[in-house]
Amino acid sequence: MNINLRRAIGTGLAAVLGASVLAACGQDSSGGSAQDSKTVTLVTHDSFAASKPVLAAFTEQTGYKVKVLRGGDAGAAVNQAVLSQGNPQGDVFFGVDNTLLSRALDAGLFTPYQAKGLDQVPEELQLDKARHRVTPIDTGEICVNYDRAYFERRKTAPPETFDDLLKPEYKNLLVTENAATSSPGLGFLLGTAAEKGDKGWQDYWKKLRANGVEVVDGWEQAYYDRFSAGGGKGDKPLVVSYASSPPAGVLETKPLPEEAPTGVATGTCFRQTEFAGLLTGAKNEKGGKALLDFLLSRTFQEDLPLQMFVNPARQDAKLPEVFTRYGARIDHPATLAPEKIAENREQWVEQWSSLVLR
Repeated sequence: MNINLRRAIGTGLAAVLGASVLAACGQDSSGGSAQDSKTVTLVTHDSFAASKPVLAAFTEQTGYKVKVLRGGDAGAAVNQAVLSQGNPQGDVFFGVDNTLLSRALDAGLFTPYQAKGLDQVPEELQLDKARHRVTPIDTGEICVNYDRAYFERRKTAPPETFDDLLKPEYKNLLVTENAATSSPGLGFLLGTAAEKGDKGWQDYWKKLRANGVEVVDGWEQAYYDRFSAGGGKGDKPLVVSYASSPPAGVLETKPLPEEAPTGVATGTCFRQTEFAGLLTGAKNEKGGKALLDFLLSRTFQEDLPLQMFVNPARQDAKLPEVFTRYGARIDHPATLAPEKIAENREQWVEQWSSLVLR
């Protein structure tokens, strides 16, 4: 599987799935049962990845084996966890992000626990720091990516900000994902809402539509089919993707190029933070707490970037060279409080659909 796709797969929003999904899609890395006190069960989305040596290190340190249950995309996995609240299919849930966090917290999905190592996590990532029901594990930014060669051939500067995308020189150049069906698409919408305010974002999207933005269902179609630097025959030099897409795109290139063929418009970024929490009613609460500690340890945190192409939450975790060399530094990404997202997400998506798709 392409490494960019592995990060993006499973992040689109989906309808609630039945209880059979986790059982059918789950992958058991331990061979043990959820009832086994020496097994701790991690419920997560399809994008979760960790190297075998790192999981083996957890077992060596604690005596617990990790059973991983993957339950589809992030939205579906959260929905399923909410449906089984109080009688969970595992001990720890990983993968609820700030766009869905309030729903999980309001449902009483998690039992408070202050994980070891939290003192190394910036306070702005600790969105539930008063109660510690969830622990921040990683961050990533949804941003417009651009095809360097396209703009170099035309001796034109690529866009840098949301407002730049409205300029005539970028007319008909941008492809984005549907905010109703795709996590990057939703993140881009939320970024414009954070930038332009509750009412201003609608006027922004009217102008963006007038400037020829194209909307497709999901990230794979946008990046591989429509983006001119996505490896296909696309003609759009601007695409909504991730700040980590440039380093991910060169990882398998030998020798490594001087710079990635794609760049990031750093003024168009919206931050996603992923969390993990101890599930209410967990059968192995002690093992779950040990796993949360481990997810925040430097061992796991420094494994994250090349496994899931996200940034570690710990500020003392070292990034691999490919990230520091080819990645974009996003100093001031757009953000919204989870409560704000929860209050407005549904109506914003409906309004966006009316403005852009109809």
